[in-house]
Amino acid sequence: MEQPIIAKREVTQYILKRFGLHMNKRLGQNFLIDPAVVSGIVDAAEINSDDVVLEIGPGIGTLTQGLLEAGAEVFAVELDKRLPTILEHTLEGYENFHVINADILKTDIRTLTGGRSFKVAANLPYYITTPIIMYLLEEQLPITKLVTMVQKEVAERMTAAPGSKIYGALSVAVQYYSCAHICFDVDPQSFMPKPEVESSVILCDVYQERPVRPVDEKMFFRVVKAAFGQRRKTLSNSLGNLGVTKELIREILLESEIDDKRRGETLSLQEFAAIADNFSKR
Repeated sequence: MEQPIIAKREVTQYILKRFGLHMNKRLGQNFLIDPAVVSGIVDAAEINSDDVVLEIGPGIGTLTQGLLEAGAEVFAVELDKRLPTILEHTLEGYENFHVINADILKTDIRTLTGGRSFKVAANLPYYITTPIIMYLLEEQLPITKLVTMVQKEVAERMTAAPGSKIYGALSVAVQYYSCAHICFDVDPQSFMPKPEVESSVILCDVYQERPVRPVDEKMFFRVVKAAFGQRRKTLSNSLGNLGVTKELIREILLESEIDDKRRGETLSLQEFAAIADNFSKR
């Protein structure tokens, strides 16, 4: 029997009523009711029958259904204790579906996916978007593509270029690990209840070979954090947060061929790496 499309208002309303389910504002729940958005995410991740997919926050199975229809094996990690039982009903009949009631930030993802390469597809809770994305990238998991729906403002920060007002530590971190671009925007009308913010779907193609290879990765991110700690300050002042003298900072910047009057938001990944490497030599 053909399964009803969950990503429709009337089907979502039926599921919520049948199971007496109310949105949990604390978990940032907004249910997607636009089949075109589901298809857009599946297409952006280029899902096929060979794929293993990690989904975060499957809810009632809206996006999950699209991933399963494309033939993927899906591991869905859901924090809300009410939902795994409901998912067994809404996705009944689909093979290769595994739901885990857990906190994604405390989940052993490598063990969960059997050490295989996988893709990530998720409609992330907006209150915890950045920690989840950075956790996935920093753990150096065998992720090939990461496609997530996030607040539009966050997507713009993730993809911002040096010199723009919104370029910051998040931009550098995401672009250090992946090639990121915004696939499409999502109207608030595509959700129930309608959120007060606009959303975007962003694709991060995770690098196998990163664009820069600093000698000391921890030093690289220390430099980035210091440079953006006080945006209006020049590098000669902001890098003082590293606990070094201005004289040493000037020497480092001179060796890195970077004007000490520049600000952190003007630096490329390569320039951050040059500064970090010169600090590492000391």
